[in-house]
Amino acid sequence: MVQTEKPEKIILGVDPGTRFMGWGIVRKTGKNLEIMDMGVLKLNSVANPWQKLETIYNEISTILMKYTPDEMAIEGPFYGEDAQAMLKLGRAQGAAIIAAIKRSVPVFEYQPLRIKQAVTGNGRSSKEQVAGMVMALLKLKEMPEKLDITDALAVAICHANQDGKTVSKGKKGNSWDQFLKENPGRIR
Repeated sequence: MVQTEKPEKIILGVDPGTRFMGWGIVRKTGKNLEIMDMGVLKLNSVANPWQKLETIYNEISTILMKYTPDEMAIEGPFYGEDAQAMLKLGRAQGAAIIAAIKRSVPVFEYQPLRIKQAVTGNGRSSKEQVAGMVMALLKLKEMPEKLDITDALAVAICHANQDGKTVSKGKKGNSWDQFLKENPGRIR
């Protein structure tokens, strides 16, 4: 009997932010998840908003080159009443997405409620509850310095548990790669 290797996938999870942007690299082998690395981009000292976007692009590009993930999963915007904050967050998310697209890494977006549901079973969980489950699922011995990191790992876990099922019934998928295929010429 020939044994086949378990399929392996490396996922970069990103929790976008304009002050702190969490990231985490998770390796999925079969049903097992293993953390490869994690960190946070500290952007609060970059005053110029355009330099902040450049920093995000450059730092995410460096992470992508170092770990060569198969896919990137990113948290979608949280809809609030502060339009300016949402705009800034969308720009930060966009800078990270473009870094992945430029390296032909498929990007998948998940809403905060779905991420929390996937990790804790409750879409209304607190950041601390998400962090606790992430620590348990990935067998982390110490709490990371920022909850932005555990949020990013939660995004990666959420994506890893989709098992390729990123299309909802009756709706188009949430892959940026799919969006580009369905909208040729929209992004140059």
